[in-house]
Amino acid sequence: MAPHKNTLLIKDEATRLGFSSCGVAKAVQLEDDAVRLEQWLKQGFNAGMEYMERNFDLRIDPRKLVPGAKSVITLTFNYFPAEKQQLQAPKIAKYAWGTDYHYVIREKLNQLLDFINTNIGAVDGRGFVDSAPVLERSWAVRSGRGWIGKNGNVLTRHSGSFFFIATLITDLELVADPPFSTDHCGTCTRCIDTCPTDAIVSPTRIDANKCISYLTIELKDALIPSEYQNKMEGWMFGCDICQDVCPWNRFSKPHAEQHFTPIAEILNLSLRDWEEISEDAFNKIFKNSPLKRSKWKGIQRNISLLRID
Repeated sequence: MAPHKNTLLIKDEATRLGFSSCGVAKAVQLEDDAVRLEQWLKQGFNAGMEYMERNFDLRIDPRKLVPGAKSVITLTFNYFPAEKQQLQAPKIAKYAWGTDYHYVIREKLNQLLDFINTNIGAVDGRGFVDSAPVLERSWAVRSGRGWIGKNGNVLTRHSGSFFFIATLITDLELVADPPFSTDHCGTCTRCIDTCPTDAIVSPTRIDANKCISYLTIELKDALIPSEYQNKMEGWMFGCDICQDVCPWNRFSKPHAEQHFTPIAEILNLSLRDWEEISEDAFNKIFKNSPLKRSKWKGIQRNISLLRID
């Protein structure tokens, strides 16, 4: 009964820490995902994200990240805000409105691992938050958290897709949840039809070269390619279009995480305010924000295109 009891203990603690859900999958090699990932990379859909090509073996087998791994714990964390940006504010993806989620969720993962070591016994485990070679969406499906929507995001019927995904790989034997085996997108193609750059080349397959999120965050070139410069639709950092139009997100409910309280400037600064903000002021205001990934120069590059829109 130990695996069953330990699984319940971990799920209860995950809820106490504020995670929206917690599921478990057996730590195995992801053979089907390996084929899909290899095809995606061969097509160059990872754009300038060369790190996606590295550590391929680690991405498809958690036992190579944590020797002796037996279980992959997937946790979700809601970030859907109650607030809205002012109409005149350049658009910023909702996940970036508060404190950088890496800080917040990494701390919670550490607390969960400490809980396991204290209350269950010494284990070997590593937590990951979008910062290591882990196919977190695949593990989310395998642990019963949801299905991969046509926009490439994990979707749930009860809360949509505005949540972070975290992964804890451990050598602890736990009871696996049934994998999510159904697709509830049906014939809906709103995300595909609405994407202004046609980045969703086919259901679940995203060409990052065209994605506004990639273009405004990951792309480090001095200029965004000319063919996309008049298609930004007001987005300065990231993009939520394919999530905003998804019918399942009508079930999204506001989060209760204090650290994700929106920075006032994100909600209220106008385009002119962003044009006039100094680099020093930017670094001070957004020192703990995801916006620092683009840096001040990247933000200035992005807002220079919003006049074209």
